[in-house]
Amino acid sequence: MASGRTSGAARRAGGVAIGVPLRVIAYYAVLALAIALAVRWLPPVSLSELLEPRGATDAAPRGIPELQGAIAATVAMVAAALLTLPVAWVYTLTHERRGFRQSVVHTLMLLPVVVAGVVVLVKNSIPLAFSLAGIVAAVRFRNTLEDSKDAVYIFLATGVGLAAGVSLPVAAALSVVFNLLIVTLWATDFARTPARTAARDARRRLERTLAAANRTGEFIARLDTDLLSKLPPTQLEALADRAWRRRKRAAPELDGLGKNADTLLRLRTTDVARLRPLIEPVLDARAKRVRYGGVVHEPDGVDWIEYRLGLKRSETADTVLTALREAGGELIDDAEMRR
Repeated sequence: MASGRTSGAARRAGGVAIGVPLRVIAYYAVLALAIALAVRWLPPVSLSELLEPRGATDAAPRGIPELQGAIAATVAMVAAALLTLPVAWVYTLTHERRGFRQSVVHTLMLLPVVVAGVVVLVKNSIPLAFSLAGIVAAVRFRNTLEDSKDAVYIFLATGVGLAAGVSLPVAAALSVVFNLLIVTLWATDFARTPARTAARDARRRLERTLAAANRTGEFIARLDTDLLSKLPPTQLEALADRAWRRRKRAAPELDGLGKNADTLLRLRTTDVARLRPLIEPVLDARAKRVRYGGVVHEPDGVDWIEYRLGLKRSETADTVLTALREAGGELIDDAEMRR
C-alpha cells in the first residue's frame, strides 16, 4: 500500500545512510590490511617503487626503464581509482536528497586516473610538462556544476590524481580525511539554514514570481526558475501530487479518458484510521499503481480520503467502487471516481 511503500522507502533511505559509511570504513580497512601485508612481504625497494611511482626519464635507455615507467603509471592509476571510489560513494550519499548527475560521478572516478597517469609521464621531463601545459591551455571544457560542492569534489579528484602520481600516502590521506570531514558535515547537518529563514526566502521568491506573472507562459517559466529548480526531488513529488489532486477536483473534464489515464478516487468517511486497512488491499489487487493522496478537509466540514489510481485493464470504476463498498461497509459514507 502507499503508506507501506512510503515507510519502506524511508527504511531503505535509512539503510543507505548507515550502509554507505560502514562500507567506506570497511573498504579503507581492507586497503590498510593490504598495505600492511605489502610492507611485511615486499622488498623495501619494490615497496618504495609502489608508494612513490617513478616514470622513465628522457635520458633512460629503451627497454626495461620504459617497462618500469609503464608499471609505475599503472600502479598510480589503479591507486587513484581505488582511493577515489569511496569518495564517489560518499558523493552519492550526501547528494541523494537533492539529486545528482551520473556524469559527475563518472568524472570523479575517471579524472584522478587520467591525472595520475599524466603526472607519472611528465614529472621527470620538463619539456613534456611544458608541452602538456600548452595542450591543456588549448583545450576548453565547458560544463556548469549546479552545486558549489561539486567543484570541491572535482578539485579533490584532481588532487588525489596528482598525489597518486607522486606519493601514494599523500593520496590516501587526502581521500580519508576528506571523506571523514564530508560525512561529519552531512551527518550533523552543519550550518543548516534555519526554518524561519528558509520559509522567508521561499516566500520572497514566490512573491517575485507572482509579481512578474503577466502571462501564463511567463508565470510557468519564472516559477520553474525561481522556485521549482531549488526544491529537492522529494518536495517536487509532493508538490506534483497536490497540484494533480487540485486539478482533478477543479477541472476533471480536462483529463483524457483513455484506459491508461490516472483516476482520482475519493472516499467520504468518519474514521480514516479504521477504513484504510480495509480498502487498501482491494486497491492493491485491482489497480496497477496506487498512491495515497491524504485526507482533504472540505469547507463544509466533510473529510475525504483521496487516492491516485491506475486501474488494470480488466477493471472499471463501477467494479472497483462496488468492491470498496463491500470491504468498507458502513465506514464509507460516499465514494466517487474521476478521470
